[in-house]
Amino acid sequence: MIIFGTKGYLYQLAVLTMVCGWCGNPAAHTLRKRVTKFTLFFVPLFPFSTKYATQCTFCGGERKIAKEEADRLLAQAGNGGQDGNPYGAAQQQPGFAPPPGQNPYQH
Repeated sequence: MIIFGTKGYLYQLAVLTMVCGWCGNPAAHTLRKRVTKFTLFFVPLFPFSTKYATQCTFCGGERKIAKEEADRLLAQAGNGGQDGNPYGAAQQQPGFAPPPGQNPYQH
């Protein structure tokens, strides 16, 4: 008996601030890459489908985009996806610095 199937993987590439096409609000959007891989005996072997989309964090609206547009948005995000983190990197708003002693994540 041969067991085969598919498995989906979702990678968050970047977080971008854009105006949502669904709700019209300027909000954070996640740039996502969805990869579907062929599996044999539950071992993923090769990808056979890759799709890109942006999702609004305000209303949840999702828009499918082409790979070229995803690459352009990723380049605009500034991280270029070269940090090795498949879930994206935390970004700080430009010009914002919390007062000393009030950042709970500061060591």
